[in-house]
Amino acid sequence: VQLQASGGGLVQAGGSLKLSCEVFGSPNIYSLMSWYRQSPGKERELVADITYRGKIDYADPVKGRFTISRDLTKNEADLQMSDLKPEDTAVYYCNAGDYGAGEKVLGQWGRGTLVTVSS
Repeated sequence: VQLQASGGGLVQAGGSLKLSCEVFGSPNIYSLMSWYRQSPGKERELVADITYRGKIDYADPVKGRFTISRDLTKNEADLQMSDLKPEDTAVYYCNAGDYGAGEKVLGQWGRGTLVTVSS
């Protein structure tokens, strides 16, 4: 199983980017798709996740600016990022995991995609 994240790049503050994540090699639909990010010197942190039922959670710093979506028939998840700020600069990773009985379990990680926001 491989996860492919794409869409990162350099953008000015206030700009937008759309990240995409696609899972290859899995016959099953993952019940949880997540986006995380990691800045230099910081721990990896949740950005947003979405279950197969469409339940969505966002980290407080991105609420109102980022939108996660997924194709429920495929293992794909997008992250639309708007009004980007320099503090959003990070390597963004997608994760394909499981959700059941209210519990989220992380699974496969993909290679990250770098997002750089200039001031």
